[in-house]
Amino acid sequence: MTESAGELYGPGARTLQDHFDARRLADRLNEATVTSTIDERTASYLERATYFFLSTVDAHGFPDVSYKGGRAGFLQVPDKQTLRFPSYDGNGMYRSLGNIQETGKVAMLFIRQNKNANRIRIHGSATVLLDEHSVSTFEGAEAVVEVEVTRIFPNCPRYIHDLESGTTSEFAPGGPTPPPEPEWKQWDTFADVLPEK
Repeated sequence: MTESAGELYGPGARTLQDHFDARRLADRLNEATVTSTIDERTASYLERATYFFLSTVDAHGFPDVSYKGGRAGFLQVPDKQTLRFPSYDGNGMYRSLGNIQETGKVAMLFIRQNKNANRIRIHGSATVLLDEHSVSTFEGAEAVVEVEVTRIFPNCPRYIHDLESGTTSEFAPGGPTPPPEPEWKQWDTFADVLPEK
């Protein structure tokens, strides 16, 4: 059974949202963008990914993060709440898999770093599968991680650099011109909840 991911915003986030007058915006983002299921468009995006970042937590509550990469299609979306990906031969530390064995808590960050920048975050409960059937589904796998998605949401991509062209994001402060306002701040969905200037 999938463990609840808890509230999206804890007390620390709420304190900072209030300090920066962003609580209304944060609540609207939660309402408008956060879901517990993977739609077809997002599934297609995830299944084309060649890498992502995986965050895990050990039994003491200490986080770890690692890069996971493979050929397009190495991550599978068998249904609207499940992801599967292989664990390939590595350095023998098994930190991510070990943490999953201990707590099952994972967060995944998918980033497209080109002119069509995109960022998706996923929270879920994971299990390490070692049975022959699961492992044989992925060429070169020594284990498979299955994630039951509890929360999925996009993130503003404005600070993502275009690695294909080597271009720094125009939104990064300190450039020759002031950063532009992001387009989403003009959308009706968020216009009435933006922080006061």
